[in-house]
Amino acid sequence: MSRPRIVIVGAGFAGYQTARTLSRLARDAAEIVLVNPNDYFLYVPLLPEVATGVLEPRRVSVSLTGTLPRVRLVLGTADWIDLQARRLGLTDPEGNRRDLTYDRLVLAAGSVNKLLPVPGITEHAHGFRGMPEALYLRDHITRQIELAGSADDPQERAARCTFVVVGAGYTGTEVAAHGKLFTDELAAQHPVLRDERPPRWLLLDIAPRVLPELAEHMSATASRVLARRGVEVATGTSVEEAVKEGVHLTDGRFVPSRSLVWCVGVRPDPLVDDLGLPTEKGRLIVDEYLGVPGFPDVLACGDAAAVPDLTRPGQITSMTAQHASRQGRTAAHNLAASFGQGERRAYKHRDLGFAVDLGGFQAAADPLGVPLSGPAAKAVTRGYHLMAMPGNRVRVGADWLLDAALPRQAVQLGLVRSDAVPLENTAPETPVLRQR
Repeated sequence: MSRPRIVIVGAGFAGYQTARTLSRLARDAAEIVLVNPNDYFLYVPLLPEVATGVLEPRRVSVSLTGTLPRVRLVLGTADWIDLQARRLGLTDPEGNRRDLTYDRLVLAAGSVNKLLPVPGITEHAHGFRGMPEALYLRDHITRQIELAGSADDPQERAARCTFVVVGAGYTGTEVAAHGKLFTDELAAQHPVLRDERPPRWLLLDIAPRVLPELAEHMSATASRVLARRGVEVATGTSVEEAVKEGVHLTDGRFVPSRSLVWCVGVRPDPLVDDLGLPTEKGRLIVDEYLGVPGFPDVLACGDAAAVPDLTRPGQITSMTAQHASRQGRTAAHNLAASFGQGERRAYKHRDLGFAVDLGGFQAAADPLGVPLSGPAAKAVTRGYHLMAMPGNRVRVGADWLLDAALPRQAVQLGLVRSDAVPLENTAPETPVLRQR
């Protein structure tokens, strides 16, 4: 008899860890199929370092076939699902259609950019969720500095050297912190720009402080580093309208700029709404075992799932890589238990702390609640990333050493065009499912 088939949709933190753990626990009990548009797991926390020339793109792209040898990878974007018939459809990278049946299904499709009804945002801003966006931003920053260096008009030079980041959460703060160091280094290579004001970075958020979701000391550390570096932080402020020449802010100012980076947060993939199942805060409701009520053969985890937080009764877990990874492992154990291997586990995990890399030798961290800043936090932050990455550790470490010893290579590769990374609800590489 053929083995039962487990289909995992999405190879983010949750889906990857589900597949990796299952390949160890149930490799003989079931066929494991991983559906993903790309052949790599993307280590998202290090994307700001890709966008600013610290790391090469392949360092944060971990091969799925190379690290999951007992998992069958199916390249494609899932676009419909029939929960009653246990069947889903997908489109492969060449546009071909195919269907897959399953005995167990894990929905781990993650999240997409959160949009706000701000005029001009979709036309003039770019998000920061995937590798194409990071590569585009790296080229865009380099191009703006080079164009500024060759411009005769001082106002044009100032606009091209002004970068606006919306959202002072984890991602936006890191992008602004790393970006300021990057552009300062680029500008120093242009004689015209050396004698003018350094490149200007603005970090906007309607919250009263940067990193509003993290501890006060981390916010204070980040604010101190950003201020010392010259990043302008405007709290209680956002974008009222984006136009080609710049951005109108809610405080009445107009900032001439050619660069608007949208980091206001994420929301669950639209597949959750399309399935027509109960949700909480846009996320698919599951029980403490990650099971979808009414469908015992379906589990959900990561950003797309509203997992009960057993450490905080009545609340759901936050949308973090830390929770997603551990939920993936729990999902794998519970799937193995459904084949008689072990027992089901309820998901219970308390955050062990956070780390924010601020570029250079600066970082903010609170491992196990211990507040750290400066080089000590930097060491903890990089150590954590090396441990959390499922591959490429030596290459990442080598790039960090090279960056500390050598100037960055800043050239435009032209690999990603602006129209290839639109700021829309769904990025091209994000799975979208619909229930039939």
